[in-house]
Amino acid sequence: MDERGTRVRTPRAGFTLLEILSAVAIVGVLVTIAIPAFLTYQLRTKTAEAKTNLSAIRTLENSYFTEYESYAAAAAEPPVIPGSLSAQFDAAGSDFATLGFAPEGRVYFSYGVRVSDDGVGFSADAGGDIDSDGLVQFWGFTKPDGAGVRPPGEVGCAVSQLTVDQVGPCSPAAGRTLF
Repeated sequence: MDERGTRVRTPRAGFTLLEILSAVAIVGVLVTIAIPAFLTYQLRTKTAEAKTNLSAIRTLENSYFTEYESYAAAAAEPPVIPGSLSAQFDAAGSDFATLGFAPEGRVYFSYGVRVSDDGVGFSADAGGDIDSDGLVQFWGFTKPDGAGVRPPGEVGCAVSQLTVDQVGPCSPAAGRTLF
């Protein structure tokens, strides 16, 4: 009370319950929007790995062809298509050592190369189940042989759907057993 006997209000420190609930609601809305966007960004990043590595394989195959006048085949590595967790790529112990292909770190896709019978055509493909939903995402690249025939994908890409000399998405080849 002051000298006249009236009550004086002193300012209180802190927040009211309504202010705290409002702040929590705003943060909740932001998180609801941000998490799906983050997960989508994460899947795009994993998919970019396949495109980048297939482009590198294409470049290495063309260099190999310049020197040896045929392309080099490479069995699928890793041998089992990875799920949402990355897998170790055995560059030194695989056929990819011939090409000098060794991706940095672990991979989310399995990679393979098939060469045509005459050695002047090849298909490189990759498959991965990056979100562990049981559906494998395939990417590939194809260069037809002298007769215009495209070698089938090693990992399971239906190369007939691909545009020649371009890395692109493809469906699983007919009869492909996943996992």
